[in-house]
Amino acid sequence: MTDPSPKKNVKISELNSITVRFAGDSGDGIQLVGNQFATATAKAGNDLSTLPDYPAEIRSPAGSLSGVSGFQISFGDDSVLTPGNKPNVLVIMNPAALAVNLKNLEKGSVIIVNSDAFSKQDLDKAGYAANPLEDGTLDNYRVISVPARALTEAALKDSGLSGPQILKCKNFYMLGILYWMYGLPLEPTIEWIKGKFAKAPAVAAANEKALRSGRDYAETTEIFDARFQIRKRTIKPGKYRNLTGNEAAAYALITAAGLLKKKLFYGSYPITPASEILQVLAKHRSEDVAVFQAEDEIAAVCSSIGAAFAGSLAATGTSGPGLSLKAEALGLAVITELPLVVIDVQRGGPSTGLPTKTEQSDLLQAVFGRHGESPLAVLAASGPADCFDVTLEAARIAVKYMTPVVVLSNSYLSNGSEPFRIPDMAELPGFETPPLPPPGDYKPYMRDPGTLARPWAHAGLKGYEHRLGGLEKQDLTGAISHDALNHERMTQLRAGKIAGVAREIPPTKIYGDPEGDLLVAGWGSSYGAIKQAVTEARGAGLKVSSIHVRHLNPLPPDLGVIMRRFRKVLVPEENSGQFRLLLRAAYGGEPVGMNKVQGQPLNNEEILEKIKEVLRGN
Repeated sequence: MTDPSPKKNVKISELNSITVRFAGDSGDGIQLVGNQFATATAKAGNDLSTLPDYPAEIRSPAGSLSGVSGFQISFGDDSVLTPGNKPNVLVIMNPAALAVNLKNLEKGSVIIVNSDAFSKQDLDKAGYAANPLEDGTLDNYRVISVPARALTEAALKDSGLSGPQILKCKNFYMLGILYWMYGLPLEPTIEWIKGKFAKAPAVAAANEKALRSGRDYAETTEIFDARFQIRKRTIKPGKYRNLTGNEAAAYALITAAGLLKKKLFYGSYPITPASEILQVLAKHRSEDVAVFQAEDEIAAVCSSIGAAFAGSLAATGTSGPGLSLKAEALGLAVITELPLVVIDVQRGGPSTGLPTKTEQSDLLQAVFGRHGESPLAVLAASGPADCFDVTLEAARIAVKYMTPVVVLSNSYLSNGSEPFRIPDMAELPGFETPPLPPPGDYKPYMRDPGTLARPWAHAGLKGYEHRLGGLEKQDLTGAISHDALNHERMTQLRAGKIAGVAREIPPTKIYGDPEGDLLVAGWGSSYGAIKQAVTEARGAGLKVSSIHVRHLNPLPPDLGVIMRRFRKVLVPEENSGQFRLLLRAAYGGEPVGMNKVQGQPLNNEEILEKIKEVLRGN
């Protein structure tokens, strides 16, 4: 039985949602237990939003401030829109984790601490002159000390494992404590343990026992006097999975190829934080899914362009610096007018920058970052699960309009997770490809009168033989042309084709009233924080509404009309004002910028404060 009846003196509190943060060294398995906790909450019927926070250095010294890894999760009912601003419960494995995270805790929060890690040596590494568990530093918090090392060693003394192997199980011991506190099932994690360590049954048995022992410890000890019942979300009937943004994007590409009845080709070079897309697709390699790990970013995108020429649904993925390296080849995809999906998982820059941290700083590069006149479509995902819908939409536009399409995600979305309802194939949008004319009438650059897309005649198709390259094309025939007027015409046709994508954009949804004092306009990963902030502002009687823009090039055709109905427009984004610059260029006016470039996502408290500040200015 995984949920024994609690002691009579244990208080059970019901909450709409709660935020928990795990923190410690990377070697403590912080991301592992965080992901297992997220899976357990999803299985329990909670909505959730996660924020993995990796160290910026690959091998920081153990116990150092720079080596602290974090995983934050907010879970509960339908009110959960973000991973939370500040944790209600902080689970820490060493003093460095406490030092890094204490400043983000509200007074009265719960700290569950591995007290065995607070040796003098570990305290010195974290910069503590005295033990914060003993000197009054934590007097304003509810501190629960757990000697995790000693308890794990006692629980696994007969496991047959070595001392270091036993200590690696202490993260599951702490996880068991959390499962008791929130009444979460052990079965999903036990099932994962058995699969993960199928070839090492002694290790699997030890981790399972550590998990159960932690739960039993919380059940029997007197230091835990409270449990929490978290309200469930409203669930639409269906089959659900807890997906990261990268997983959702990978499955969208497989789905799009299935809808097209074409082979999927994914050419990529590993780069943080986009590598998981490559890894997920590699697990699904088959006759219909081809995965190519290239030697560099240029080879990756060029192989994908070749696959599109050969008739496959072609895609490539990268992050910031990799998008820069793909720029010239993207110009080739534009001039050859081949369908290509490019997933850019944005990270902190420039150069190597902050490879494990999040940003929204590639927008202008995605829209303009190629030489010559090289327009293409750009879309942005607003949540981990939305990475599926946006990537699927990008593939649809790519094949219908015969164009490269860039999908902007970022580290926050790609590593974060949320429940995703697996759709029925009948619910998904239909795919259209430009029809092929009879072979005798075929010209490589003849165009569909509605979309301006040229026919997708793959290489080797009898009667449709043609050549492609990077030199300018003669209209209709595709022959090399240096004629000035033809170049201008082809430039206008390529631009007109992308402008025509605006016909695909549905009316912009306004959250709140259609007019008022302030419109909050967002894009990408700021969706949850903006909606929560606007909800709170409207609850306080403020005349505030919000919109969230998915299509960034071309922009929604009704966007200018909507903006003009509000006295002011606020644009929160995790860069120095790139979307605001696009809005000013397209519609004039002076939107108010709210910019955060700290490697951390915007949160609703920051946005709400800015909303109040702007309205006070009114």
